[in-house]
Amino acid sequence: MSKSPPEINALSGEVMSSWHRFLDVFEPMRPELYRYCRHLTRSPWDAEDLVQDTLARAFVTLGTVFMTLPNPRAWIFRVASNLWVDRMRRMRLELTFEAPADPVSAPDPRAPREAAGSLLVRLSPQERAAVVLKDVFDFSLQEIADALSTTVGAVKSALHRGRGLLAAPEDPVTRTPVPAALDAFCAAFNARDLERLTDLLLDSASVEIVGVVTEYGQDAPKNPDTGSFAGTLAPITFDERGGVPPQLLEGYLATSPRCEVRAYRGSPILLFWYDHEEGSRVRTVMTVETDGEHIVRVRNYFFTPDVIAELCAELGVPYRVNGYRYWVDGR
Repeated sequence: MSKSPPEINALSGEVMSSWHRFLDVFEPMRPELYRYCRHLTRSPWDAEDLVQDTLARAFVTLGTVFMTLPNPRAWIFRVASNLWVDRMRRMRLELTFEAPADPVSAPDPRAPREAAGSLLVRLSPQERAAVVLKDVFDFSLQEIADALSTTVGAVKSALHRGRGLLAAPEDPVTRTPVPAALDAFCAAFNARDLERLTDLLLDSASVEIVGVVTEYGQDAPKNPDTGSFAGTLAPITFDERGGVPPQLLEGYLATSPRCEVRAYRGSPILLFWYDHEEGSRVRTVMTVETDGEHIVRVRNYFFTPDVIAELCAELGVPYRVNGYRYWVDGR
């Protein structure tokens, strides 16, 4: 594998430092931002994805804004709203124009169009966003209009039409089988076998600690100094380089966690249990995508306290959170 040019490595460090400072400033808004995205997407995974996409878009956009932001809270909600509305519009276009592949199995070409039309009526993105911003977050009509890039009159109409959206039923749960790779991952993790753990990864696999670290391939996750797998196997720490703040580690017993497969809304996830004076507590959750016997993507939600709290509350398991970041003072 070719090495990055020195100027790219230097730029990476500078961007990382700026990114950390940006996240430090917007950290107080993260719980509200997650709640907003959760109301829009109706899934904790999709909500956190929208949060991360919002922060990334806002970070880039901030470098092109030649004015003072009068209301950073309203602005970050506006970024999230625009991303979500655009995403829903693309999805609906795909549904509307998608033709059946097999005319024998789908004799009525109107069926997919009618289904898409029903979805459009039931889940208008502007209506849903307007109701959430007004009824959940108490935005003014003008703030909602700014967030949705529309007029106050259009907001009033959207609120009138969309008041019942939040009461729509959740999607039905379909249970999926646990891939063998997840059981193998748990067995290797609980055996503290780092080599066997990373051997499960495809060479092209990606491993994320959501919002803070992205790794590619088999070698990066097992690096003893910076690797996410090596770090997850080790006890949680805090020192001059960072880690989990001491106030969030009260009662924690510095031991390695154990891994367990659980079903969440029909799909398998991994829970990681850490020992505490009051008993074991979940402190992180992972999702794993597989291809046969190998793993193609791992997402570790260690630094997403909103996701951990929601999932564990729904599963009825005790938990502790780790905050949103590992760095100290924006470093």
